[in-house]
Amino acid sequence: MRSTYGFETAVCYTREFRDPRRDTVKAIIYSGLLCIVFFTLVPLAFQGALGLGQLVTPEVKDASGAVTQAAVYDGILSPGIYSGMGVAQAMGSIVHGGALVEHVLMAMLVLALVLAIMTSMAGSSRTLYQASVDGWLPKYLGQVNANGAPTRAMWTDLGFNLILLLMSDYVFVLAMSNVGYIIFNFLNLNATWIHRFDRASWSRPFRASTWLLVAGTILSFVNLALMGLGADTWGKGTLASGIVFAALIVPVFVWRHYVTDKGQFPSAMTDDMGLGDTDVQKRAGVWPYVTLIAGVVVVAGAHFLAG
Repeated sequence: MRSTYGFETAVCYTREFRDPRRDTVKAIIYSGLLCIVFFTLVPLAFQGALGLGQLVTPEVKDASGAVTQAAVYDGILSPGIYSGMGVAQAMGSIVHGGALVEHVLMAMLVLALVLAIMTSMAGSSRTLYQASVDGWLPKYLGQVNANGAPTRAMWTDLGFNLILLLMSDYVFVLAMSNVGYIIFNFLNLNATWIHRFDRASWSRPFRASTWLLVAGTILSFVNLALMGLGADTWGKGTLASGIVFAALIVPVFVWRHYVTDKGQFPSAMTDDMGLGDTDVQKRAGVWPYVTLIAGVVVVAGAHFLAG
């Protein structure tokens, strides 16, 4: 999942780039190239140095002194590599750096984890800000400081994440959040072809090929199927809890749109989407609704099969 942070950061920071029309495409492409490089070199380096791994049965003494055998894997399948706790030691041994290099690598991995958290929060806070500007979330999230950073959205993001960290079963929380992420991903991937239909003549800094839109749409349903099949492996009720958790945004939107804004979207949103533009035509028709219904059917069917 962390490989997506580079792409999401590129999208979330678009308005802060020097030349958004040019720099956004460059940032996304370079993120993809870096992923290809590191997802190729790192696995090959680990596999070449540690081996594929095999089942071994070392002798272990218990508290009473009795000797037993514990079946574990070595090499790249060893418990330390699987959990991530032994990655720094493995990297240190690969480069023959000794204990000092291992400690430096361990500190770098911790800092990388902190950076991943900061990056995700910075990106998500800008998503909250933009949703507020577009009339989806409460107005107070649309406040920025003198440098243009969405401070209220960032504090809200931090507070909400601190509450989640206080929960005991954090794996269940992560699984629920992934349900929401897949739903969001499904909506984004299908929004591309909807906008292509409705705004066919709009100028775009990068115009995706039709085959790419089709592939993204197909993969969005594959993601839903995998979610329906595997969500509850993290605990019974994970899928249902994740869907309920994601649905909590509905009353928030209803309050903002119908109570605060009296059923009207902000002018900034309508101008940005070109809703008054004569070049925008609703050619998609009922297909977006058909897509949503099909998505529900795929999730329900996959969950039933996994049942």
